[in-house]
Amino acid sequence: MKSILNINSVGDYNALVGQETFHPLVSVIDFSKLNNAYKKPAVQAFRLGNYMVFLKNDKHCEIKYGRNYYDYKEGTLVFIAPGQVISIEDDEEDYQPSGYALIFHPDLLRGTSLGQHMKDYTFFSYDVHEALHLSEQERQVVMECFRKIEFELKHAIDKHSKKLIVSNIELFLNYCVRFYDRQFITRDHVSIGTLEKFESLLNDYFSSEKPQDVGIPSVAFFANELHLSANYFGDLIKKDTGKTALEYIQAKLIDVAKEKIFDPAKSISEVAYELGFKYPQHFTRLFKQRVGVSPNEYRNLN
Repeated sequence: MKSILNINSVGDYNALVGQETFHPLVSVIDFSKLNNAYKKPAVQAFRLGNYMVFLKNDKHCEIKYGRNYYDYKEGTLVFIAPGQVISIEDDEEDYQPSGYALIFHPDLLRGTSLGQHMKDYTFFSYDVHEALHLSEQERQVVMECFRKIEFELKHAIDKHSKKLIVSNIELFLNYCVRFYDRQFITRDHVSIGTLEKFESLLNDYFSSEKPQDVGIPSVAFFANELHLSANYFGDLIKKDTGKTALEYIQAKLIDVAKEKIFDPAKSISEVAYELGFKYPQHFTRLFKQRVGVSPNEYRNLN
């Protein structure tokens, strides 16, 4: 079993790879410019205390998060949030890697507008195999953002430094939102297949005994069935349908409920229990929110 090394600060990671620390809370690393070839560390698993973004240019030192390898392609960004554990697996003892890393500590964002909405950058919670594949033009944009951050790190610290560094990180992240939107569209064969499988899983779920046994299905349940992270799955469904994954599940639930309500032998409470609700009043509330009338009123109208 691999031992786990805690990388709690930017300085910890800089020391690990031999990078000079210009700022205690943020670093940009060009791996090709490190003084020495990368030495395979004794510890091959790391628990991170920083936000980290890797731009990989070679196939050495593959990143693994959980059971998944990150979806490698030359010029790919992988995002890692604080608290995650990653493994490093390489096929050589020593080598000179290429690529870049942007590392920043959560403390850098405290008191900033970026700190208030970091949660909106859901790709930090994607699995590593859901990485962002860049076009050459997009890669140039990323590199320009990295250069601006690096310029500020090597500039004498003044009252503008933090604002400019954080602003450039935010600019970079906003570009990544755009690039992921493009990836969802250009990989439509993947997203269409996912949507079709999601539809099939929904149909199978509500035609089985699972609602009574398990309850109302969650977004995480279907994401797991499709081998995707919940955030990536949710973002994919939202881009394709305009609805959140939860809204999509609820829409299906309401469609099934409408059919069941037409059965006069079943009470509204029985319908609610069959759909996975523990309390019939919760079903009645959701139905009225989505349809505009209560289940009993809907039954009487038709």
